[in-house]
Amino acid sequence: MNLHEYQGKELLKQFGVKVQEGIVAETVEQAVAAWNTIVARTGKKGLVVKDQIHAGGRGQGGGVKYAGSLDA
Repeated sequence: MNLHEYQGKELLKQFGVKVQEGIVAETVEQAVAAWNTIVARTGKKGLVVKDQIHAGGRGQGGGVKYAGSLDA
């Protein structure tokens, strides 16, 4: 099975497993809206941004970055 993390989380939630919430964004506009939503919910100014791609294995693609501001 070839799933992105967010897809796996949706499956787990259907069976009552608690998972860390996130917002999927596929465009810049969606990413900005997600940023604003999370900042409004949490009051945090910096967020962790993660990209997900299907790749050959762990560490072969994607990435996790801390962004201290929306401009970052």
